[in-house]
Amino acid sequence: MAWQKHCCVAWCVSLLGLLASVRGITRTELFPFGYSARDQLLDQGNDQTHQLSLDSPVLFYDGTFESIFINTNGFVATAQPSSESTYLGKMPPTFGMIAALQGDLDTSDGVGKVFFRQDSSPAILQQAADYINNAFPEDDEVNPTNVIVITWVDVTTHNAPNRGDGIDNVRDTFQLVIASLETASYAIVLYPRDGIRFASTPVGDTTVPMQAGFSKGLVKGFLFSSQGPYYRTTTEDESTVRALAEETNSGVRGVWVYEVGTSPYFSNVAPGEVTDLPTEGYADAPQRRAPEGYADDAFDSQRPVYHGEQQVEIPPYEPEGQILVHQLTHHQQPNYQPDDAEVLEVEDGDINVDVFSYNFGTCANSGKKCSTFADCRDYSSGYCCHCRPGFYGNGITCVAEGKPQRMNGKVFGKLYVGNSPTPVEFSSNDLHSYVVVNDGRSYVAISDIPEDVGPSLMPLSALGGVIGWAFALEQPGFKNGFSIIGGEFTRQAEVTFLPGNEKLTIRQEFKGIDEHDHLAVSTTVEGRLPEVPAGSTVQIDRYSEIYQYSNNLVTSSSTREYVVTLPDGSTESRSYQWRQTITFQSCQHDEAAAGGEVRPTQMLSVDQVFVSYDANQHLIRYAMTNKIGDVNGGEPEENPCFTGRHGCDTSAICRPGEGVLFTCECAAGFTGDGRTCYDIDECREPPKVCGVHATCNNHPGTFRCECDDGYQFAGDGQTCVEVYRPTDHCEERSHNCDIPERAMCRYVGNSDYVCSCLPGFEGDGRSCIDIDECTVDRCHQDAVCYNTQGSFTCQCMPGYYGDGVQCSSERTKTPCQEHRDRLLASLPRGPRPPVGQFIPACDEHGAYEPIQCMGSTGRCWCVKSNGQEIPGTRSGPENRPMCIDHDGDGGRPPVGPSPNPGVQPPASGTHLLFSQSGRIEHIPLEGYDMKKDDAKAVLHLPDKIIIGVAYDCVEKMVYWTDITTPSISKASLEGGEPIPIIISDLDSPEGITIDHLGRNLFWTDSMKDRIEVASLDGSQRRVIINTDLVNPRAIIADPPSGNLYWADWNRDAPKIETSYMDGSNRRVLVKDDLGLPNGLTYDQQSSLLCWVDAGTHKLECMNPQQGDRRTIIEGIQYPFGVTAYGKNIYYTDWKRDAVIGVDWYTKKETDEFHPQKRTKLYGIATAYAQCPSGQNYCAVNKGGCTHLCLATPSGRSCLCPDNAGGVSCVEGH
Repeated sequence: MAWQKHCCVAWCVSLLGLLASVRGITRTELFPFGYSARDQLLDQGNDQTHQLSLDSPVLFYDGTFESIFINTNGFVATAQPSSESTYLGKMPPTFGMIAALQGDLDTSDGVGKVFFRQDSSPAILQQAADYINNAFPEDDEVNPTNVIVITWVDVTTHNAPNRGDGIDNVRDTFQLVIASLETASYAIVLYPRDGIRFASTPVGDTTVPMQAGFSKGLVKGFLFSSQGPYYRTTTEDESTVRALAEETNSGVRGVWVYEVGTSPYFSNVAPGEVTDLPTEGYADAPQRRAPEGYADDAFDSQRPVYHGEQQVEIPPYEPEGQILVHQLTHHQQPNYQPDDAEVLEVEDGDINVDVFSYNFGTCANSGKKCSTFADCRDYSSGYCCHCRPGFYGNGITCVAEGKPQRMNGKVFGKLYVGNSPTPVEFSSNDLHSYVVVNDGRSYVAISDIPEDVGPSLMPLSALGGVIGWAFALEQPGFKNGFSIIGGEFTRQAEVTFLPGNEKLTIRQEFKGIDEHDHLAVSTTVEGRLPEVPAGSTVQIDRYSEIYQYSNNLVTSSSTREYVVTLPDGSTESRSYQWRQTITFQSCQHDEAAAGGEVRPTQMLSVDQVFVSYDANQHLIRYAMTNKIGDVNGGEPEENPCFTGRHGCDTSAICRPGEGVLFTCECAAGFTGDGRTCYDIDECREPPKVCGVHATCNNHPGTFRCECDDGYQFAGDGQTCVEVYRPTDHCEERSHNCDIPERAMCRYVGNSDYVCSCLPGFEGDGRSCIDIDECTVDRCHQDAVCYNTQGSFTCQCMPGYYGDGVQCSSERTKTPCQEHRDRLLASLPRGPRPPVGQFIPACDEHGAYEPIQCMGSTGRCWCVKSNGQEIPGTRSGPENRPMCIDHDGDGGRPPVGPSPNPGVQPPASGTHLLFSQSGRIEHIPLEGYDMKKDDAKAVLHLPDKIIIGVAYDCVEKMVYWTDITTPSISKASLEGGEPIPIIISDLDSPEGITIDHLGRNLFWTDSMKDRIEVASLDGSQRRVIINTDLVNPRAIIADPPSGNLYWADWNRDAPKIETSYMDGSNRRVLVKDDLGLPNGLTYDQQSSLLCWVDAGTHKLECMNPQQGDRRTIIEGIQYPFGVTAYGKNIYYTDWKRDAVIGVDWYTKKETDEFHPQKRTKLYGIATAYAQCPSGQNYCAVNKGGCTHLCLATPSGRSCLCPDNAGGVSCVEGH
């Protein structure tokens, strides 16, 4: 199964020297190759060539080729290649070449191989099509008809020095796929993670970087030949070769796609257009991935293009969020006795080593506490757990031998830098680590490190040093930390910097293996460290530590030497002293093992230390190679298993033999020959590994059984039993409350409910009778009161005018009445107005009716509150327009910048706005039907990823959030340029909503975990919610009521919450039966809050004041955004790439719109022709506030912006 990992803080730990925002491809994710794929094998040796006659021709530049030449040296040629000396180290060559990774390569040792085949099977054609179409998202869909797959597997350099173990040098693995259709050919080049172990090739007496790219070769002229066009993916810098496995132009790390030939016309090689890597993702390669919930779209990517002697350099786009860690080159180090080795003696009484207590008992009643991969053994005084063969650990936690290990955690605490009196605080910063166990390499990265402390943290490799010790490469007879104490322990470290004597402490709680098979850790740092100026680099010398082992206690100490190279080039030698204690639980019942299994002292040797701070991404990185062995050094080990210089797969165990002989054995849960290992899908292998009512989920090297919905594990941790689920009698309509017209049923949990009479009725809720309001003076003295069911009406007596609550004998005409009466008075008397004469219609209060009609023709239109016609709403007699009640906008003219010819403003009337990567599109509504033929883009921002959209109905402005910059911007739908309004202090703005009455906008930030408010121009920013948020996304305001609603899709505890607009009165509305609540909307007319959930696949609604949750529709696929209008709800769906309309009365889908561009759709909003009715306390003169006016149901709060400083600002309610 493809390796997957749950992303956190928009990046993940990648394999083999690469800590990245997304994983790279593995060997198992290459196109199928080898004997099982019925490949042919290129003759083994150096500079071997095979001519392959093609079933379908390949188009390369402007030529058509019926055969190609496959060469050992990492390339395919369009003609018989000339000798090596003519092209090695020279780019471009004189013949047509597709260079996947060209160098002087060799397969004569029998280990390296070159496989190739032609393939037209549907699965392979679809795999190629997916890569191509994802790499060129703006182009028409491509469907290849033939594919050529060439795979260079474990190839090494020619004439590499032989070490006597059968493995000559490190090895490279990569793949070239040429996909063709009638009018075009594409090259897909795949570099798996750890596939590029060497990046240079010997040429004569020197070495040069290997080459990747394309060349047409020599072009014949009338008198002589000249060099034709060529395209270089790499340069003369070796780092560009290693970057092939770390970067992309297809949206998938390590996968590069190029259009290499078209017919009948061709200009030059066209690279893929998706160089960005996702922040969170869900999909596997080759689909582009993103932060839980995002798809990344295209950014222009161009490499140098050569024509003759001219080279045009276009700097590559550096995607945000990408984490680059340099691959460490391994050199065999001579054995040495450290000068700084110390043996630290600690009195046991000074430290509480009984952190844990190993339970007494027997295996029968306590053995289930052992690891799944351990056996329980009874002893005279109790029981112990022992990892089974093929696994290592302390029996409570066991991991497979040879399997790479990952660690996730958080960092907390305060650090002072230099002489600064102000500490830098760490609050839940992400820490990720990855260890290649079979050669001892460990990598650690910590995110969100501020620039004022980042450079000064570089010397502190000790933050990740314990991880290197835990999984260090073991020398014969010695054990690393995890083999001895497992994954649950506490580490306390003290650091003293010299010569300034700054001190700090590090405390780490290792909490064992989590459900993702990752080691979990919590880190706290406190103290002061010397300043390292920004722009400096730090070089840490190799060092060693002596570890002492005693009962439940490990201690060590050492001195670290490091050199700081300052920005001006000068250097400073510095050091710090280091002392640590590790406390853990051991099993004391196995006296034989406790007595002599672990040596009392061992030495950890650390070299190839790499540290860096990335100021742009705010990341600190540490990398090092770790070995555990004899404190006295011992004899130098030559066996590759102990030097780490073997060719085993990263998921394999190196088994030493005599001398330098060894074998590679795939770790438990993997299969293969040891040099190449593949994950075993235990979920597909018979017999069935999980019981009834359980689902098997495969993971790299293992599997997990998870109970189906409605079931949970019983006490044995294995059997799935049905979960007791209380019945919501209100939802099921199995209550005994009075009918809904008189009473309300409210579910209070645990199958209980409460009945209460609706306003206007009285009783116990089970029986409600109407209250006769007319028995008390509710109406004016000159009015008559009429009782109705649940209410009453007042009507002025004849000769009086008013609404019944107020009556007067004098009538004051409204503008509508004056308009109507003036026109009627000017007309000749008669039963009806003349044909073509318009007479305005006034409602019972004298206001203009929202819809006005020409009585003689039947044509109707919508008007503003002042009677002015709204353009674009006039309709024929057979189709009356949908007009919204007035909100007293006074018919103000639209405001905004002058129209821009590049922006197409939508026609007047209500329509839908939705975001789709780098654009915002609109769909006009005719009634409730989407006018699909009139849909079009209103904003095109090709380098952006737009998530949330909101609409200000007053100024006709659309607002949106962009996660690439990140920023919040706006633009007028009447036409105009986009206007950024917030461009700083944002990490991942997602949901956005507008209070059109108070003139404020609210948004969520899923990286900063907070909700903010600002004025519509971006000023007056203030954080209103910043606690107990994990992944806030959707947010919606109800301006007339002063309420705010938002959803948090935290996978561990998703919830929907509400508060007043000032952040007060916060409370949880929904927390049960949620999965991934992506979108929220509030319908003011029905007072219903609705949400779409990509986890439960439901569209649900509830009245926030009543709690009457109801399901509108089930079985939806992957919804993201949602909005309401009239009787319909409209939502966007990632799986269907569509906007779907749902009638919430019939609970059925009514409409579906597929945009022309078939990519993921994000937020959606309704752009009303007129603002919905209603007022709040901030609607007039900002409620009298000096700065922010935030409405509440019963008033408003005057608040100051966070950056008010010395500005005169008054807060109050």
